[in-house]
Amino acid sequence: MRDRITLRNLHFYGHHGVDAAERNLGGRFSLDVELVRDLTRAGETDDLNETVDYKAVYDLVAGIQRQGFCLLEALALNIARGILEAFDVEEVTVRARKQSVPLGGLIDCAEVEVTRRKDGCPNVP
Repeated sequence: MRDRITLRNLHFYGHHGVDAAERNLGGRFSLDVELVRDLTRAGETDDLNETVDYKAVYDLVAGIQRQGFCLLEALALNIARGILEAFDVEEVTVRARKQSVPLGGLIDCAEVEVTRRKDGCPNVP
């Protein structure tokens, strides 16, 4: 069973970047968070205690992203690890997007995706 909860396009103004000027000025970032867990009990009971509280996930992500990172990779990995520690999920995927990327040309965004699993969870394709 591969049930998922997805929070898409969480928007933040963050202070992430390799250059000190990027970190000082800040910029727009967006994140997707996908949580894998069995949702059968939640669907059967209609009980929040049988699932993951989206607000609690949002609050955790918001707190981690306020820390400021040089790399999107570090931002995404820290969020993934934080979610695995705080919530009863088997797997988490985090996509972190930087909207204004100083590359000398126009692009929509730069994106990093990381997926991590809890220890002891079976690998499911």
